[in-house]
Amino acid sequence: MTPFLAYDDKGDASALPLLLIHGHPFDRTMWAPQIAAFAPERRVIAPDLRGYGASPVTPGVTPLSRFAADVEELLDALAVDGFVLAGLSMGGQIAMECVARLGDRVRGLVLADTFAAPETEQGKRARNALADRLLREGMRGYADEVLDKMVAPYADPAVRAHVHRMMTATPPEGAAAALRGRAERPDYRPLLPRVEVPALVVVGADDAYTPVSDAESLHAALPHSTLHVVEGAAHMPNLERPAEFNAVLGTFLTALDG
Repeated sequence: MTPFLAYDDKGDASALPLLLIHGHPFDRTMWAPQIAAFAPERRVIAPDLRGYGASPVTPGVTPLSRFAADVEELLDALAVDGFVLAGLSMGGQIAMECVARLGDRVRGLVLADTFAAPETEQGKRARNALADRLLREGMRGYADEVLDKMVAPYADPAVRAHVHRMMTATPPEGAAAALRGRAERPDYRPLLPRVEVPALVVVGADDAYTPVSDAESLHAALPHSTLHVVEGAAHMPNLERPAEFNAVLGTFLTALDG
């Protein structure tokens, strides 16, 4: 079966594979520091989600369940059984959807800068209004406005430029479809106490989208979790502070391998 999604599949080791799910409105290149760090010692898989990067665009509405189904189909095509699942922001919510869908295939869970609650009525209106705007105006104006919330204003200029490029390169139709789907996402909070695998919760200390309090809520709900707050980072600590992020993730992965 030919996978629907574009993806990177690097490394070929006996350790548990690591699957990385990117956030909105980005692509798999947001995980470049993690792929470089961990592919020498394990298989690392990083797809472009439907509507992002080099994957096909399907206009309309893309619910999180569709993203999770795409991930499952990719794993099946690549003959991956057990794996460690990591997602950031929207990718973290897709990861939670995957946990519900894939059961014991998920051997470890990493949730970065995300939250489990459903959208509020005000949030639904805002996401749908933003979807309309992106279809009408394109991505650049939005990217310019939110860059300082995606990555801190004090972040490395090269990181800021990378994040801005990812946002402006995202097809508006794909971003809008994801926004409309995410507006209707379910409540993942009841799922969290049933997650029996080890979990790592990571958040940037200066994240305005998903503040530390959101990460603390995830940590409190997950029975076997560790919380790590990355100082000097906003919504994308994996890019803003990659050495620290990789060190924490590496310790988590080593424990799972043991």
